[in-house]
Amino acid sequence: MADKKSGVGKYLVWGLLGLLLLGLGGFGATNFSGTVRSIGKVGEAEISTNDYFRSLQNEIRNIQQQSGQALSFQQAQSLGLTQQVLSQLVVTAALENEADTLGLSIGDTRLAEDLRQIRAFQAVDGSFNREAYKLTLENAGLKEREFEEKLRNESASSLLQSAVLAGIRLPDAYVDTLIGYTAERRSITWAVVGESQLDLGVTTPTEEILRAHYDDNIDKFTRPETKRLTYVWVTPEMLVDSVEVDEDSLRAAYDERKDEFDLPERRLVERLVFNDTAAAEAALARITSGEIGFGDLVDERGLALEDTDMGDVTRADLRDAADAVFEGSVGQVVGPAPTPLGPALFRINAVLPAQLTSFEDAVPGLRGELALDRARRVIDAQAQGYDDELAAGLTLEELAETTDLDLGQIGWTGDNDEGIAGYPAFRDAAEAVKDGDYPAIATLGDGGVFALRLDAIEPPAPYPFDEVRVRVEADWREAQKADALLKQAEALAGQLGEGVTFEGLNLTAQTEEALTRTSFGAVPRAVLEAVFDMEPNQVRAVSTGDSAIVVRLDEILDVDPDDEQAKQLAQLFRDQAAQAVAQDLFRALASDIQDRAGVDLDQAAINAVHANFQ
Repeated sequence: MADKKSGVGKYLVWGLLGLLLLGLGGFGATNFSGTVRSIGKVGEAEISTNDYFRSLQNEIRNIQQQSGQALSFQQAQSLGLTQQVLSQLVVTAALENEADTLGLSIGDTRLAEDLRQIRAFQAVDGSFNREAYKLTLENAGLKEREFEEKLRNESASSLLQSAVLAGIRLPDAYVDTLIGYTAERRSITWAVVGESQLDLGVTTPTEEILRAHYDDNIDKFTRPETKRLTYVWVTPEMLVDSVEVDEDSLRAAYDERKDEFDLPERRLVERLVFNDTAAAEAALARITSGEIGFGDLVDERGLALEDTDMGDVTRADLRDAADAVFEGSVGQVVGPAPTPLGPALFRINAVLPAQLTSFEDAVPGLRGELALDRARRVIDAQAQGYDDELAAGLTLEELAETTDLDLGQIGWTGDNDEGIAGYPAFRDAAEAVKDGDYPAIATLGDGGVFALRLDAIEPPAPYPFDEVRVRVEADWREAQKADALLKQAEALAGQLGEGVTFEGLNLTAQTEEALTRTSFGAVPRAVLEAVFDMEPNQVRAVSTGDSAIVVRLDEILDVDPDDEQAKQLAQLFRDQAAQAVAQDLFRALASDIQDRAGVDLDQAAINAVHANFQ
């Protein structure tokens, strides 16, 4: 564990820096526009309103980017984002207060190094860019002195953490026990007992037998709780055939989207920028001579190919570099050519020829798109009227008679997925609807709308025997077959235990060497679980549902200390243990500091920040 000292320390250092830079993650974030400067403090370390505002704003943006949907402030509160961000800032302030109390600080050299590590402040070649630093802070609403002071405080806090975590060490027995359980291996011989080994003939079940099977397995033949729903709905696709699109509209749409139908010739290229022309020419000479490839040159510069990828570009996109690139061939590296960032080399990865789509060829697609768009607008314009009529007392049935809405019924169990039940909005509404709720118009997400009414809730109840008799008989036959196979496998396993071989029992044997508990796919899961509960030379019959297996445990193999997978598992366990203990110690440290220093939060100031989101 001691070997992980630097790794854990670095992890936590950058974790703290991440808290500080939350505001910078949303480039262009605005400041909190209020007169209150602080929402509280831990000891003497204040939590500024701007820090809280920017951090909360950034968390909301992250959720929106991940989900692809807008997130209201009320939703953010219900998800606990406000409390999560506040807790993070309280922890940060607690560490800053403790570091200040202990007199911990960092020098200018360390501060400069931390600044150089922040990607937002780096130039294309990875060096510190003063203009990027200034511009990023301006857009984030921070002053240089304010930001550097925060960074200095955060680095001092990380020193405090590192000092606490430096002596962590768990006993080797902890990892040895885990790896011994996970990486211990088994060698086995096994064979499938198929229907050809069955001694039983096919029988026909009596009515009494089927009814007994039905009663004994009633859960399989029980209908879940069912909501009987009536609904009305309409989607753009339902109306599209009734929507007419005139040629003038088609022409206007074609002209408006001319750039989509008439695509100029393009190139897929990667661009590597240099500080001066001489450096670019020297790099090109190395590529031309075969000394280095373009990809290796990118690696040498400390960049990834993703950093150089420009995607597909036109002549207009490349400006003064257009001739060099468009006169080159696929696979060629051309340049140096001028760009706004400096002289650059370009690698040409593909040629995309010009695409010209005539009005006549574009009409089918345009007509469908315009018809759908008009259908959406028709539904949107009528939706409020539907809602008003429902509020005035019209039933769903009456509304369907006089509008484009279709009427339907469904027995909702939660497993439905056909028709309207395929829409998440309907599924959510069906789950949430309660007795006495009035129907209201809601959107489906594709421009359609719907409303539903709960007519009744049917509790779980067995299907009548006569309705499911065919299912009962099929299930009985499967159970009989599985039971017969297992009994036959048990009889064969007993004979193997008396010295008879697999071949002597007409079983096709297979061997598996050095199976671990995670060797899924090599043998059925039930077999894998069984062999790790057996003794050497023990034979067992195992049911897998549709078949049975006879398995013999041949050998128990200890963990191979030289096995690469075992080494990786051991390292994984050490890392997980280190992180778990580090997190526990960190929480204990933060809690102790807060108890000693005291946490004072201004709820009125917090509410003022929240008001800016509403």
